[in-house]
Amino acid sequence: MHKILFYLLAMGLLSVACGETDRKSTEEALKPNIIYILADDLGYHELGCYGQKEILTPKIDQLAREGVRFTRHYAGTSVCAPSRSVLMTGLHTGHTPSRGNMEVEPYGQFQIPDKTVTVAELLKNAGYSTALFGKWGLGVENTSGDPQKQGFNEFFGYYGQVHAHNAFPEYLYQNGQKVPLKNEVTYLPRDHWTRGLGSYSTTKVDYSNDLFAEKAIEFIAAHADQPFFLYLPVTIPHNNGEAPEGLKFETPTLEPYEDRDWSYERKSYAAMITRLDTYAGKIMEKLRSAGIDQRTLVIFTSDNGSAEPQLFNGSGELRGMKRDLYEGGIRVPMIAWWPGTIEPGRISDHVSAFWDVLPTFCDLAGTGIPDYTDGISFLPELKGNTQPRHEYLYWEFHEQGKTQAALKGKWKALRLDVWENPQNPIELYDLQSDPGETINVAGQHPEVVGEMMEIIREAHVPDPNWPLYEGEF
Repeated sequence: MHKILFYLLAMGLLSVACGETDRKSTEEALKPNIIYILADDLGYHELGCYGQKEILTPKIDQLAREGVRFTRHYAGTSVCAPSRSVLMTGLHTGHTPSRGNMEVEPYGQFQIPDKTVTVAELLKNAGYSTALFGKWGLGVENTSGDPQKQGFNEFFGYYGQVHAHNAFPEYLYQNGQKVPLKNEVTYLPRDHWTRGLGSYSTTKVDYSNDLFAEKAIEFIAAHADQPFFLYLPVTIPHNNGEAPEGLKFETPTLEPYEDRDWSYERKSYAAMITRLDTYAGKIMEKLRSAGIDQRTLVIFTSDNGSAEPQLFNGSGELRGMKRDLYEGGIRVPMIAWWPGTIEPGRISDHVSAFWDVLPTFCDLAGTGIPDYTDGISFLPELKGNTQPRHEYLYWEFHEQGKTQAALKGKWKALRLDVWENPQNPIELYDLQSDPGETINVAGQHPEVVGEMMEIIREAHVPDPNWPLYEGEF
């Protein structure tokens, strides 16, 4: 009898041990989850962990304390659509299919073509469930740029930027279908530049960004047992330029700034950013409660520099703002959080950009990095390993006379008003000694000017949809 009991006990313990081994093997076999939170027009200096003193961002600051904070990360360019095109394709603005905020028919921005390969497609093909909740900006429903034709299993949000200006819209889209909301909306006339699509709300009930955050939490809960890619491009703190004077920053409450001795504009702007901070906190909490925080990489960043730097010194010491290729228009905060993998509290000065995201996520998923990308995986930097470096970075901006910029080592070059004069001389700045780009030293370094001019010529591949100067086609 004792031998039988011993045998049964031994078999039970063996079963438990095997079950534990199988569970661990299953967990190890799962590829890391990826969550990419993209703010809209959030400046380099508008988070506490980047030096902001007045706007409260405790949860994002916690992400930085528990992860790595990048000090030299760059957006795709200095406005929405092309920056997001760079993010999705791994191609800088000299190569990516959408290079500007052009409005097209029937509405929305330039539609990236069918042949475009996005990071979402690559991850989906690698077995990831993919979702986009927020603002897209690269094509509308039933076009080649529809996000569900570009790798996303699920979509909920805005297809176009004008619709996204209103944070309390009449409706949002879910997988191609309109979802009515409880807001009452006034549309601007057809002769306005928004062609009758711009709007503001007189009754505000459903706040789009709250809905995106709720969808994100639901998606995490539903996919905790399989690898997923969650792209969360909120519209905070982008303004609604179509709203009445003084009401362009839309948020459900002014918390926690109601009693501050500030203008309504400052209170509402700060409240938007702090509300975004609460979303980051809820996502962290959900990942931990679901037990998947240690196999989930979370990245928080912004699509370009601040559009309102005057409110809270949003660019800090950096020159420029949204729509500039000076540092204030393209250098953005980026925080990466991955408990158990990223050493907490690190600060990285690795020079990286949006076109590095696609190769990084492919590297993470083990899919192999496409050879056409302009990017370099920064996964080694996340893990504290030896990190390959860029030879140079390059940007184009297709508004306000058109601008080109390049960065190599400590040197930053810009060429303004390219449309009218493609041979304009470049401005040259030494970012090591002059991070604020205050002194143009082009006249003192003709050899560097020549080198940077050659980079600018090499990096720009002409595209008939995006002529850079008059007569290029």
